[in-house]
Amino acid sequence: MFRKILILFLAGCIVAACRIGFTPSEREIISRSDSVMYVTTIWADSAVLRTPSLDLSPSELKSPEFQVLVSKMMTTVLSPEQDGVGIAAPQVGINRRLAIVWREDKSGQPFEVYANVRIDSLWGEMTHGPEGCLSVPPYRGLVPRYPNVIVSYTDTSTLLCRRDTVRGYSAIIFQHECDHLDGRLYIDRADTVFYNDAWAREREQFDYSRPSWMK
Repeated sequence: MFRKILILFLAGCIVAACRIGFTPSEREIISRSDSVMYVTTIWADSAVLRTPSLDLSPSELKSPEFQVLVSKMMTTVLSPEQDGVGIAAPQVGINRRLAIVWREDKSGQPFEVYANVRIDSLWGEMTHGPEGCLSVPPYRGLVPRYPNVIVSYTDTSTLLCRRDTVRGYSAIIFQHECDHLDGRLYIDRADTVFYNDAWAREREQFDYSRPSWMK
């Protein structure tokens, strides 16, 4: 009898976990943000940027909120205000394992969506290359990265786990974005970090202030 009760309890917990949706604060960010979202910075939002992100459940991946979040994150990273090569959900204030990555290694060089993404393997001789971050303006640094990675992620259409081998610049982007999802920034790995005058002048043209409803 006890074993049957325990099995039913565990099954109930699993079902309940699958039904957990986005939190009220996450839903507010998703619904109230403009199409170009406010991007968190280390100067004003270190708590969210330093917090490891949680996985997205199957029900969350199939929710309308997820579709809106992906659409707004895509618009944000492609916008002239940001003009990035990748963006992770903590950078828009949501600690979930979601990233958009520029696949420079693929035909057409698309931006692709990766849910519950993790790096399974890293290999090759590390090289030091220039790196910046939308959340650390207007600085850049020289960061050691591996040239090859294997990533695992949840296919948002089938909800199946997928793996992909990535090389070159896109492999570096994956490492950068997965660091975000683990609560790390490139400045934690950089050999040197320096102020970038050109980027500072470029950002003077735009309003990057936090929306009043987020304060």
